[in-house]
Amino acid sequence: MIDGLVYAVGGLLVLAVASDQFVKGAVRLAVVMRIAPVIVGSVIVGFGTSAPEMVVSGIAAVEGNLDIGVGNVIGSNVANISLVLGCATLMAAVPVKPSILRREVPLSVASVVVFAVLVQGEITRLEGMVLVLLLVGALGFILRTSPRNPALPQEVGELVGDAAPSVVTESIRTIIGLVLVAGSAWFVVAGAERIADELNLTGGFIGFTLVAIGTSAPELFTAIAAARRGEIELLIGNLLGSNMFNSFAVGGVIALAGPGRVLESNLSVQGSTMMVAVVVASALMMVTELKVSRAEGIVLLAMWAASIVVLATT
Repeated sequence: MIDGLVYAVGGLLVLAVASDQFVKGAVRLAVVMRIAPVIVGSVIVGFGTSAPEMVVSGIAAVEGNLDIGVGNVIGSNVANISLVLGCATLMAAVPVKPSILRREVPLSVASVVVFAVLVQGEITRLEGMVLVLLLVGALGFILRTSPRNPALPQEVGELVGDAAPSVVTESIRTIIGLVLVAGSAWFVVAGAERIADELNLTGGFIGFTLVAIGTSAPELFTAIAAARRGEIELLIGNLLGSNMFNSFAVGGVIALAGPGRVLESNLSVQGSTMMVAVVVASALMMVTELKVSRAEGIVLLAMWAASIVVLATT
């Protein structure tokens, strides 16, 4: 039990730091290579921030622990919108830009619904290819509808900093970050397996709770810090974008790397139902007043707690 906790918690801590450095290095390299700002902000940052979920779930699927991988995706999607957004609203109401309602909200809802449908029963490589193609289509839609601003998005500018990036330094940062992400992800999966065995819990439940909370921790800390500084204009767009990448990109990796049947019916049915319910409820909150208020945030936090209870008791 102790060694499982050490593996899982230690792996998650290293994973958080490593993924941050990987994203920073990849973004800075992209800037040096003069890649268009809209691609840096929409594609590179999106893939980078989903790297923890992608590697953890991919390793779990390859090792035959599909339920841990699926639980991580479902749990991360639920945590992003209920736990992370809910905690941010406790600091201040989170505004929603009209462009978010036209683009990220429909894509986020559609992606989680598609993933929820595909995890019913067996996940095949063909379905994995479908998810990848949907990701390509979604990214194409985002790139076509995004303003062609020559300036870097705010969150990307903060990653780049004022000094000119060094190709050698950022290449080393990116490679080391990626290696540490992969290594720490293996420890997370190994720790999750041991904890599940020792406590007689299912892999899907551990993936939905411990692993998902751990892989969503960077977003949680960033959201709280941004809310304290009053810099939350981009928060909802980032969280909705993360859910799309989790559903399409991470879901595609799972299906291609380790296809099979989701053994835990409560995960595929109740868990995915709660995921869709949380995302749809948050979308309705955003549409009504172009913001998510503190009271609505408390409702989202209650839905996160309820989803854990439902999964644990069914």
